[in-house]
Amino acid sequence: MLRRQLAAALLCVLPLGATAQPTPQAFLESIYQPYLSQDFKGQSYTHVDRFFAPDLARAIDHDMREAARLKEVPTLDGDPFLDAQDWEISKLSISAKVDGAKATAVVGFENLGKPVRLSVDLIQTPVGWRIADISAPSGSLRALYKLP
Repeated sequence: MLRRQLAAALLCVLPLGATAQPTPQAFLESIYQPYLSQDFKGQSYTHVDRFFAPDLARAIDHDMREAARLKEVPTLDGDPFLDAQDWEISKLSISAKVDGAKATAVVGFENLGKPVRLSVDLIQTPVGWRIADISAPSGSLRALYKLP
């Protein structure tokens, strides 16, 4: 009974439509933490909009569908979160800095014993933080899809 009263009181205090959305740091940690498990096969790209900003998600989705239709390799032929096709991740570190509705993060880790640093640009959307770009040693994800 006390829990229900506390929950009801909390609902009265929250503004209408307010939802708890994770910070950019927590959002990225939810993406990267599973890679520390040796049996993790990578993030699913069935719903790329859960990771990426709308324009980038559309470009990735369109490219993957078109590649499947043509039975070709998609433009994105590796894991963009790691900038690699194969991995064994350790020593993960994520540092995010928020500037209003944008954030920048540095993601560092060792992959197969070699250090890797990625720069991740994020934007806040109505559904939470999403990745607008990943800059990796091989290049930018937005540049790969020729997006401004």
